[in-house]
Amino acid sequence: MKKILFLAPVLLLLAVLSSCDKLDKLLTFYIEDSQSVKIASAFPIGQFVPLTPIAVTTRSDEKFKNENTSANLVKDVKLDRLTLTITDPSSENFDFLQSINIYISTDQNDRILLASADNVPTGVSTLQLTPTSQKLDKYVKAGSYTLSTEAKIRKPISKDITIRTDSRFKVTADPL
Repeated sequence: MKKILFLAPVLLLLAVLSSCDKLDKLLTFYIEDSQSVKIASAFPIGQFVPLTPIAVTTRSDEKFKNENTSANLVKDVKLDRLTLTITDPSSENFDFLQSINIYISTDQNDRILLASADNVPTGVSTLQLTPTSQKLDKYVKAGSYTLSTEAKIRKPISKDITIRTDSRFKVTADPL
C-alpha cells in the first residue's frame, strides 16, 4: 500500500510533464522569410565591409493569426536557421568570402548579431550560418526589421553576385 501511495505522485508528475511538452509543441511554429541581395564587384579585400542594409516586412501578424495566437502572446522567438545561396551567376561560389556577420535591428539602437560564419569553406554555393542564441521576439513581432551585413572578402569579386537569404524563426506562443 505504501508503494502505491509513493508511486501515485510520481506517475502524476510524469503525466503532467509529458502533457506540458505536448502543449508546447502544439504552440510552436516557424516563420520563414526569403530576401535577395546583389553584391557589387570591387570590394576591398581583407577587411570587414558593410553591405547595403535590407528592410524586411515581417507579415508576422498574419502568421500569428493563422496559428491562432497574437504578438502579445508570443513567449519566445529564436533563429532556427539562416542559409545563404548564390542564385546568379549560377556558376559562382563563396570562394570570395572569408567570414560574414548578419545583424538584425528595428532602429539604430537595437542592432544585435543574428547569424555568422567564420572561415567560409571554398567551393560551396550554399552556406549555413550559425544562428545567435539571443531572443528575437522584439524583431519578429515588429512590422519590419532591417538586416545589415559585414563581410570580410577573401579574394576580388569579378562580377556582381545575387545571394538569396533564407531565414527560419522558431516561435513559441500561447493560444488565443
